[in-house]
Amino acid sequence: IVVRLFNTIGPRQTGKYGMVVPRFVQQAVSGQPLTVFGGGQQSRAFCDVRDTIVALDKLASNPASAGQIVNVGNDREISIQALAELVIQRSGSSSRIEQVSYEEAYGDEYEDVARRRPSLGRLHELTGHTPAWSLEATLDDLIERSAAAGPQVAHRL
Repeated sequence: IVVRLFNTIGPRQTGKYGMVVPRFVQQAVSGQPLTVFGGGQQSRAFCDVRDTIVALDKLASNPASAGQIVNVGNDREISIQALAELVIQRSGSSSRIEQVSYEEAYGDEYEDVARRRPSLGRLHELTGHTPAWSLEATLDDLIERSAAAGPQVAHRL
């Protein structure tokens, strides 16, 4: 089975390599500005790692999955700007949103993908899987973990 994972998020994920959700949570919990690169209209669909694991288990347990290429993720799409606003709202943070140009963040030749949302038809056909974790529930869990960890270890959600 060839599995294509789409924007998996969850506990112990680090923002160290540019991962937007842990970075936004860390920034919000510590009262720093949430840095949105580009115009913030680029969209993504985020899947909780706990849902990803269930989907992978269902695929591995189904003989019909053999030889298939399957997208695993969540197809609920959200703009990065709306994600930043949601993290601030869910965390009760007083952080503001700071727009950073792609040129400033990555250099002149950077091009972002405007939209990344998986087609999950094959996953549903093979497993009947639907995510159990909403984006809000995942964010609430990550915010709680980050706040409890304190500023010294908040980067390791």
